[in-house]
Amino acid sequence: MVVQRWNLNFSTSDSSVLNLSANVSLRDPLVPQDTSGLSRTGHTVVAVFLGFILVTGFLNNLLVLIIFARFQVLRTPINLILLNISVSDMLVCIFGTPFSFAASLYGRWLIGNHGCKWYGFANALFGIVSLVSLSILSYERYSAVLCSTKADVSDFRKAWLFIGGSWLYSLVWTVPPLLGWSSYGPEGPGTTCSVQWQNPSANSISYVICLFIFCLLLPLLLMVFCYGKILLVIRGVSEYIQFCVARINQTSAQRRENHILVMVVFMVSCYLLCWMPYGIMSLAATFGRRGLISPVASIVPSILAKSSTVINPIIYVLFNNQFYRCFMALMRCGMDPHPSHTLNTQPSSRVEEHLASGVPLSLMGPDTPPDHSGPIYGTHIGAMQRQSRALVLVVHYTPQGSGQL
Repeated sequence: MVVQRWNLNFSTSDSSVLNLSANVSLRDPLVPQDTSGLSRTGHTVVAVFLGFILVTGFLNNLLVLIIFARFQVLRTPINLILLNISVSDMLVCIFGTPFSFAASLYGRWLIGNHGCKWYGFANALFGIVSLVSLSILSYERYSAVLCSTKADVSDFRKAWLFIGGSWLYSLVWTVPPLLGWSSYGPEGPGTTCSVQWQNPSANSISYVICLFIFCLLLPLLLMVFCYGKILLVIRGVSEYIQFCVARINQTSAQRRENHILVMVVFMVSCYLLCWMPYGIMSLAATFGRRGLISPVASIVPSILAKSSTVINPIIYVLFNNQFYRCFMALMRCGMDPHPSHTLNTQPSSRVEEHLASGVPLSLMGPDTPPDHSGPIYGTHIGAMQRQSRALVLVVHYTPQGSGQL
């Protein structure tokens, strides 16, 4: 009888423990509420994608850093901004993606509440630095092409101010959740952490709105404005080129214009593909009904955002003329690229003279002076200079054999 009573008490005690465990689980801030979670297969699929992003993103950005350190010709102000993008993406690969990758392998978050806050803060910090740097890069190209008479390739102080400003701006928007304006917590199936999008309080909603406007929408609008203006300048001057030289260089000018157009559309499209789904998901989670965003619906935009660490080094650095040629030189046992392979930031004076004077280039001898008295010269020389800079600053990669100004 005593034994039976002991067994009964043990059973009751065990039931209480299970109920207590369930209650603790429900109150655990690292366990997302109102979600059905992912299956074991789902976690495995996510882990595969994150593993690919981790390895590829790390190697791509490491290659950029090696090339930049190896070749002194790359150390220009505008390339410092490119380097800043690679550094921020590299830090995501080191301090962010490994934790979500490990969590997906085990199907749960592994490093506790403080680790969750660190993960959310670090990913937000490095991600916003990258986004702001992309918009700064577009503005620098815009100002070099349209707002100055000569591309400034020596103003390192301005570049460092931009870089420092991008980190300070990012800190302004990522520290507040640590101080009480919104908060960082589990996201989706509980294997990643981010801003608490589903918090219905006015405190959290106001932060989400500001974050969307100032860290996603404004950089996008700046990129569209700057690259749009550059395209307008290139299109207008390309039409003038065709008018001046008849059919001689029409194909080349059109090819360059089309190439720049494709690159600009590709850059903006990749920005939208990587970050806009995450922004839309965040707004839907904030303003939609409770449970509107399922774990699968939340994890896909998160993976797309992390994929920017793979894409950015390719479209902004490895397709850049300078970096591409230095990369090829590095593959050839580290030999310095031929002087003719370095990017010329000054427009060709003979091309300008030829286009401004209207004299066919084939008829201009090596000592033929330009006709500065022609009416075309004074009207269009500034536009020609801007287009030369535009072709240099915007085109990232020119296939061999197509030539360059």
